[in-house]
Amino acid sequence: MTHLAPLLADIFWTESGGRTLLHAMPIMLAALLILAIAYRYYSAFLAARVAVLDDNLPTPAHRFNDGQNFHPTNRWVLFGHHFAAISGAGPLIGPVLAIQYGYMPGLLWLLVGVCLAGAVQDMLVLAASVRRGGRSLAEIARAELGPFASLVVSAAILFIVIIALAGLGFVVVKALGGEEVAFAKDTVIVLPAGAMPEEVSRDAKSQLLRFPEQCEIIYTNNQRSLRPESFLMAIPLGASLKLGEGKATLPAGSALQVPGSSWGTFTIFCTIPIALFVGLYMYKIRKGRVVEASIIGAVGVLIATVAGNWVPGSALESFFSLTKGQTILALCIYGFIASVLPVWLLLCPRDYLSSFLKIGTIALLVLGTIVANPSLQCPPVNPVFADGGPTFPWGGIFPFVFICIMCGAISGFHSLVSSGTTPKMINRESDIRPIGYGAMLIEGLVGVVALIAAASLPPELYYDINVGQDKVSQYQAKLDLLYEKLGEKDLEHLRLDQVEKAVGNEALRGRTGGAVTLAVGMSFILTKPLNQLGLPFEDVMKYWYHFAIMFEALFILTTIDTGTRIARFLLQEAMGRIHPKLGQTDWLPSAVIATAIVTAGWGLLVYTGSIDTIWPMFGIANQLLAVIALALVTTLLINSGRGRYAPVTLLPMLFVTATTMTAGAQMLVQFVQLTNKGVWSPLKGTLNIGLTVFVIACVALLLLIAGARWIGIWTGMISRPTATNSGN
Repeated sequence: MTHLAPLLADIFWTESGGRTLLHAMPIMLAALLILAIAYRYYSAFLAARVAVLDDNLPTPAHRFNDGQNFHPTNRWVLFGHHFAAISGAGPLIGPVLAIQYGYMPGLLWLLVGVCLAGAVQDMLVLAASVRRGGRSLAEIARAELGPFASLVVSAAILFIVIIALAGLGFVVVKALGGEEVAFAKDTVIVLPAGAMPEEVSRDAKSQLLRFPEQCEIIYTNNQRSLRPESFLMAIPLGASLKLGEGKATLPAGSALQVPGSSWGTFTIFCTIPIALFVGLYMYKIRKGRVVEASIIGAVGVLIATVAGNWVPGSALESFFSLTKGQTILALCIYGFIASVLPVWLLLCPRDYLSSFLKIGTIALLVLGTIVANPSLQCPPVNPVFADGGPTFPWGGIFPFVFICIMCGAISGFHSLVSSGTTPKMINRESDIRPIGYGAMLIEGLVGVVALIAAASLPPELYYDINVGQDKVSQYQAKLDLLYEKLGEKDLEHLRLDQVEKAVGNEALRGRTGGAVTLAVGMSFILTKPLNQLGLPFEDVMKYWYHFAIMFEALFILTTIDTGTRIARFLLQEAMGRIHPKLGQTDWLPSAVIATAIVTAGWGLLVYTGSIDTIWPMFGIANQLLAVIALALVTTLLINSGRGRYAPVTLLPMLFVTATTMTAGAQMLVQFVQLTNKGVWSPLKGTLNIGLTVFVIACVALLLLIAGARWIGIWTGMISRPTATNSGN
């Protein structure tokens, strides 16, 4: 046993600087075990007792098969579509941002939340929609609670889904179309001997300067970074760029122009014709040959992914290096086409193919985590930023860790997918369990992987990336205190400039938002096992970093196409009250009109940048949508005589309601303060306050209506509906 103890210590923990650092591999194995147990036992209970799934009942895909929206689909093809549709930015970005609180609060919420709340919501909403002809949440609310409740739900959902699509689109545009990184005033750029910045262009707001190769950037905290490649810097017109003694001192408002990913754009573009061919092959050319189509599609996506690596620097780069405006236009065109075309032709096969890359990459990360077994250098609980910090400044661990980490644990947006495209394609009711519960567990695993990737980074490296250059002075004192508490700051002695060189001389400092941090964390995890085989560290890490950026964009894009189609269904349901023909989802003019309105809505928000005015309350709105979904399923159970099983949805609903309403109240106070102090413009403040109050009021009203129904039935004051399509 004395010989075994050091070996176990190397596997499970590391002692460093007076701290005990846990390793990632045991945590990953424990997470996999918990998810497997939840699927084996709890989902079986939900399927047999709560949802009462029955393969003898015809599903809407068979009853209303129109070859357009209702279409019986192979279980695993539909699993791929559903997983791709629900897996957006949340499980990737949220856990990375929540690392400021420490990794343990987020890890516990991911595992408990996904098993007892998120997967329960997704599965039971899907079952409810299948039993009710593939209807949306709004129509389920009409059937269970009446027309007024349906109106409240419709108003809340349409608002939330447009905001969600705009937020997701904004992340994709940053990944594929580039972004701006704000630099603090008085940042100094040391120029090579005899070199000067050259003006490239100018517009009404700024001039664009190209700085030469081999510049050294001296940040306001006196840290330095060498930039071997040339780069573009936007300088506000009217501001003075101080030049002299071989140096350039930046004025306030300067921003580094980070180019987009031509690799990612190329690969994502290639998935569209591949998906069209797979759809035709599976349903027309070789009908029912799912395995053959899957192999063709998987090989095609793999080739496109590898080939994308050769696009940067080639003659094709100019075609796939898109500006922000071009990326938004391409995104809107794709969202429009995917929403209008028959679901089996483009949307479903493309999401199915994307799921190969998604699940394959996650499996690779899980394997890489087990093999590399990195230590988690982030503290389990971070007392320095327990009340908020640079990545999520709105408040403390409670309640904001439950808002910061949305989709990986529970997400209201998923209920739209579970009552949107997916129930219209379910072949048999037994498919609901792996698709509804199983896909959500995989998303929870995505969140765990993202959290581990971020927690394994040295804290100083994490905050160098995630603290904006204009915020360094605000947080530097707390960062110094954190580094002092942690003792040895960096086990692998990695500086930011070394990491920037390893990923291909990319600018990483101040790249806030979580996406770049995740890409760096993924790169380390995937590089370490290959590096142990003798492959060059920098060459391998550069490949994985750019692959991770492409992966993130692809991961999010598949949610946008499905979300646009779901929003189209919701709008058509509302339009059907004006004229019945407008409510027919298979009538092309109505589909085109509704899709155009939805696409224009979220596309305009992304293009104007107005998403910044409402992004702070998106997490609140998304979680409140989960409250709506859980309340409706609880009502359905009580109405159908299965009230004894109501706690499986009622308890998660009460917890999410408590955390989200608390966060909403705290954020409203801050919104008012920011507006009164002039930090926010009156328009921005009014929008944030008004829209947050609107969503909270809608949910509170629905809970009052639903609660009155529950109490009325339980006390016998209201008779239970004599006939419900419950399948019981």
